[in-house]
Amino acid sequence: MIEVFEVLVVDDDVLVARINAAYVAKVPGFRVSATAHSTAEALAALDAHPVDLVLMDHYLPDENGLAAVRELRARGHQCDVIMVTAARDVATVQAAMRHGALQYLVKPFNFAGLRSKLEAYAALRRALGGAGGEAEQAEVDRIFGVLAAGTVAPDLPKGHSPTTAELVRQVLLAADGPLSAQEIAERAGVSRQTAQRYLKLLERTGRVSLSLRYGETGRPEHRYAWTSSPSPT
Repeated sequence: MIEVFEVLVVDDDVLVARINAAYVAKVPGFRVSATAHSTAEALAALDAHPVDLVLMDHYLPDENGLAAVRELRARGHQCDVIMVTAARDVATVQAAMRHGALQYLVKPFNFAGLRSKLEAYAALRRALGGAGGEAEQAEVDRIFGVLAAGTVAPDLPKGHSPTTAELVRQVLLAADGPLSAQEIAERAGVSRQTAQRYLKLLERTGRVSLSLRYGETGRPEHRYAWTSSPSPT
C-alpha cells in the first residue's frame, strides 16, 4: 500500500494556491489537507491538522515564509518544508537552507518542476523509513543523494556536494544574464576555484551554457547561464 503524505499549500494568491494544490493532487502518494494564504492561516491550519509537508510561499501579507517556518518550529511542528516562491535572491535561498527547507522551487514553474520535488521528497522519506537506528557514511550519502535528485542532478560525481551545486544553480537562476565564475563565487559565498569546478561539471551535463565575452585586450571572459533542461545524451 502506497504511503500518503499530507500537504499544506501556502500562497498569498488564491488562484496560485488552487493551481499548486491541483498539481500536488496529481502526484501519487500526496494529498492536500488544506490551503492557506497568510502566515496566520498556515499556523492555524497546522495547529488544527498537522501535515507531513508544507509548500511555503515567501511573500505573504503578514509575515514572510521564513518567519512562518520559524514560528511553526517554535510551536513544535515537525513537518518538512519546501519553499515555493518567486524570491530569487541568494540571501533568501541561503536563509531557507539554514531554516531547514528541504527544497526550493522558484516561480514560475510547471507541473513537472513541482512533481520532481515531490517525488524526491517521497524517495527521501522512503530512504529514511528504511534506515536503521544508526547510519554509516555511505548510508548518509545515499539519503542526501536521494534528495539531491530533485534539484540539480541525480548523479553528481564523488566529492561534489549537492548543496553547493544547488547554490550555484540558484545564483544563476537569480541573475539577469550570464555571469563570470568570479561573480558566481562571490554571490554563492564560495571560492572561485570551487565555483569553476561546479560550473564545469554542470556545463558537461548540459545544465549550464557557456558563452564568451570579448574585451578590448586579453583573453575572452567565460560567462555562464542556467539552461532550462539538460542536453540530450
